[in-house]
Amino acid sequence: MIGRLTGLLLVPAFVVLLQAAAELPAVGDGDSPAFTHVAPYYLEHAHEETGAANFVTAVLADYRGYDTFGELTVIFTAGIACLLILGTRDEPPAPRDEDAA
Repeated sequence: MIGRLTGLLLVPAFVVLLQAAAELPAVGDGDSPAFTHVAPYYLEHAHEETGAANFVTAVLADYRGYDTFGELTVIFTAGIACLLILGTRDEPPAPRDEDAA
């Protein structure tokens, strides 16, 4: 029953995603909104508004600063979680009382 219900939910979602993907512009299309609106604005105003040495730094650090900070937070949290899960021990654990008998 659960498998059938899952299929009934996934098939329409898959169809919608395929239709949405078909409407995306081709990679590198010069007429896409990213090339016609966003990129020219960054190229014209990045140095004046941010003072960054190059465009990549201006976009990542200034225009998309919160997004970049969020990504760094996720990566840092994942790294700390891995360290806590794996842990390191310098010496083997002490035997328990029932193991000694």
